[in-house]
Amino acid sequence: MTGSGKGSDATGAVTAAVDVRPSYTVGDPIRVLMADDHALYRRGLEMVLGCEDDIDIVGEAGDGLEAIQKARALLPDIVLMDLRMPRRSGTEACSAIKAVAPATRIVMLTMSDEEADLFEAVRAGANGYLLKDVPGEDIADGLRSVMGGQSLISPTMAGALLSEFAALSRASEARPSMQVPRLTDREVQVLGLVARGMGNREIAGELFISENTVKNHVRNILEKLQLHSRMEAVMYAVKERMIDLG
Repeated sequence: MTGSGKGSDATGAVTAAVDVRPSYTVGDPIRVLMADDHALYRRGLEMVLGCEDDIDIVGEAGDGLEAIQKARALLPDIVLMDLRMPRRSGTEACSAIKAVAPATRIVMLTMSDEEADLFEAVRAGANGYLLKDVPGEDIADGLRSVMGGQSLISPTMAGALLSEFAALSRASEARPSMQVPRLTDREVQVLGLVARGMGNREIAGELFISENTVKNHVRNILEKLQLHSRMEAVMYAVKERMIDLG
C-alpha cells in the first residue's frame, strides 16, 4: 500500500495494520508451520528461522493437502506457504486453513510475481505475499510484522495491488450499486484509512480514539463483510464503492 500512512518493515515490504492478534508483543514465541514441496528449501528455511529465539517451527508439509491437515492439528500462529504445490495449491490450502483454523495467519512465500497469483492469494485470505528473492534472514522480521497486526507485500507486488484497486474503482463507477453489508460511519472512516496504508496507532491518532477501539472496528468490519484480511476488505470496499481511494 502507498499513501501518507504507509510503512516498511526490515524486509522492505509495504505493511499496513490489521487486527489479528492484539495481545502479541515483540519477543513472544511464534509457532510456524512451513509448507513447501521442495524439501531442500524447507531445510534451508528451517536453518534460517531456527536461529531466531522467538520462532518455533512446529511442523512441515510437502503439499497443500498436508498443510491443511497439519494446520488443523497444530493450530500454528503462521503458515509460511508456497503458492504452487501438489494435491492442493497454496491458495486452495489458504482458503481451507482459514475455515479450519481462522486465527492462523498465512504468508505466501513464492517465486511467482504474477499479478493474478497475488490477487488470488489476497482473495483467499492471505495475510502476506513475499517473493522468494527476499533475503532469508529478513523473513523472520516479516513474520513478526504479521503477528504484530500487519499485512505484508513484497515491494515489487505493491504497485500491482494499487493498480488493481484503481481498476476496481473505475469498474465500480460503471455498474449499478448492489446491496452490501452496512458499515457504520466510523467503520467506513477506519476502512478508508486502512486503505491509505495507516496502522492501528496512526488511525487512532487521526480519529482521536484508542488503538484498542481501532482494533475492534477492524474486527467488526471483517466480521460484517465475512472476509479474512485487510487487503481483502479494501478490495471489496473499493469494488462496492464503499470507500473512495481518491
